[in-house]
Amino acid sequence: MEQPLHQWTPSIAPSGMAFLTSDRYGDWRGSLFVGALKFRLLVRLALDGERVVREQRMLESLGARIRDVRQGPDGLLYVATDAADGQILRVDPA
Repeated sequence: MEQPLHQWTPSIAPSGMAFLTSDRYGDWRGSLFVGALKFRLLVRLALDGERVVREQRMLESLGARIRDVRQGPDGLLYVATDAADGQILRVDPA
């Protein structure tokens, strides 16, 4: 068994995840984005090869469980929230 490259204690209850391959967000290219059900946020993991060098927590103010994360054909990130009135939201570059 291989040890994980990154883990959360307590668990964030990771859901969908996506590697960003587009240049739409500047230096975020190559980052891994992970949805979190338990803590209701989106996590960006900045990578150096296979090593996590930074963790950034985002979208906490939404207060929504992030069920899935995808990069669209337009190069932008989209997240799906997990609720009866769930939404698909686009993460716009700053």
